[in-house]
Amino acid sequence: DDVGFAVRAGEFAALTGPNGSGKSTLLRVALGLLTPAAGRVELFGVTPRRLRQRWRVGYVPQRLRIAPDLPATVEEVVRSGRLAKQGWWRWAREVDRHAVDHALESVALSDLRRRRLAELSGGQQQRALIAKALASEPELLVLDEPIAGVDVEAQQLFRDSLVHLRDEHGAAVLLVSHELGAVADDLDRVVVLKH
Repeated sequence: DDVGFAVRAGEFAALTGPNGSGKSTLLRVALGLLTPAAGRVELFGVTPRRLRQRWRVGYVPQRLRIAPDLPATVEEVVRSGRLAKQGWWRWAREVDRHAVDHALESVALSDLRRRRLAELSGGQQQRALIAKALASEPELLVLDEPIAGVDVEAQQLFRDSLVHLRDEHGAAVLLVSHELGAVADDLDRVVVLKH
């Protein structure tokens, strides 16, 4: 109700607030996954549903449930993050392989790249989904409670990869989280929702 904010290129913003304050709902409205009852939302100057270059937005939702029979490996899932940018009909180029390798290193999953995603722990699966979003090299990375259940070492790697994406690529980062400790020193702005 009456929320207004913008996240600009190169900005690292956090959206926080108590459970039930509307953080995830606001995020889904901003991404075009829910239609707002009133007001307007723009992504790169257009409504979310009119955005054609979907690779420009990377999104890591709150805990996805992975199908236990999903045959994809960690590397395949992370590589799928490149498809919207490179096109599904193209062979992976060196730049694509480098982006996937870097994303896997950023979340400390390089040694598990050949394992099936369904074989990993919940925290490892979440790190793989973060790596998938990082591999796309988005202009805006939106993360909804991405580090719940992720160990402290992985949180530090995660923080480093977000700062790298912002500093080296000029990307905007919008992080929704109750726990901002790992990134507190790097945030440009915190938006707090109440009621």
